[in-house]
Amino acid sequence: MYGLVHIGMRDLITSAHGKNRWGEVLNRSGLNEDAFVAMQSYPDNTSYQLVGAAVEVLETPVTQILEAFGRHWVLSTGPEAYGNILDMSGESLPELLENLDDLHVHVANIMPNLKAPSFQCKDVTEHSLTLHYHSSRQGLTAMVIGLLAGAGERFHTPCEVEIVSSVENDNGADVIFSVTW
Repeated sequence: MYGLVHIGMRDLITSAHGKNRWGEVLNRSGLNEDAFVAMQSYPDNTSYQLVGAAVEVLETPVTQILEAFGRHWVLSTGPEAYGNILDMSGESLPELLENLDDLHVHVANIMPNLKAPSFQCKDVTEHSLTLHYHSSRQGLTAMVIGLLAGAGERFHTPCEVEIVSSVENDNGADVIFSVTW
């Protein structure tokens, strides 16, 4: 994952818990640097180490940390990093969700090592859709729930997200969400 992810995690933790707690998370993670480079690609394990350390230091379940991070990503980190691309990806929650793969194509132009997940909308109605999520990474379903909730907040369209089905294995994750607003 890119350093931007780690910077976003740092910003979330420092804004919610203070710089000292971020220092504890960084120390617990075993990582020796606090100067992540936004556009540098890091091993996925770096991100997992940070999340695991945050779980221990903050004594908070991993799902809660990942959901908070997903929300923070959509409302803060993402807009700061590539707001124009985000703005062009939709003017409403359903429009953004239908354009997520296109958004990732544009982001990949500036982040060539991006391993973006795939999203497909199905059964779209005026107030709901089914979102199919595929990722080569495991364990990030809660982050997607936070991303979806944050996207709802971004468009002043509170939404409810339910997992319809979920399969995670060595090949990654395939999850179907029901999203209603």
